[in-house]
Amino acid sequence: MRALVIGRFQPFHNGHLEMVRTILKEAKSIIVGIGSAQYSHTLKDPFTAGERHLMISATLEESKIYDFYLVPIEDVNSNPLWVAHVESLTPKFDKVYTNNPLVRRLFKEKGYNVESVSLMNRTRWSGTKIRGKMLNGGEWRSDVPPQVSKIIAEIDGVQRIRDLADGDEE
Repeated sequence: MRALVIGRFQPFHNGHLEMVRTILKEAKSIIVGIGSAQYSHTLKDPFTAGERHLMISATLEESKIYDFYLVPIEDVNSNPLWVAHVESLTPKFDKVYTNNPLVRRLFKEKGYNVESVSLMNRTRWSGTKIRGKMLNGGEWRSDVPPQVSKIIAEIDGVQRIRDLADGDEE
């Protein structure tokens, strides 16, 4: 069975890694859809699809997880077309894992088996909270895998977020 999970992964954090591990206890392989792939350099979406791809692939490979496909997925802003758009970009999948009510509904309407995934330590591991810690000088490195921390340092991601906060109206 091949599973699909889609997220923005801004950034990929320890909760995401645990989610992948949980899904792979049931699935033979996983497609990780990098959602909103066209967005970057905003407070909500500071990292590019390529940077997120690198964060995820480096983390999964370091974790000895090799049965994955990473697929950037741009938004189409049309709910009736979205599932077909995802299908056109990804290998065939058998099950969708999501906690997003809209995503759940759209895939169920197209006949997919959809399951929720337990959120891992959501009070600590959330992209919004981690980006907030980066912005405000808090300790965020323990919330992400070491490979993600290294990539964020290489791209000067914390300073990017701080620079964006100076002019971003979000």
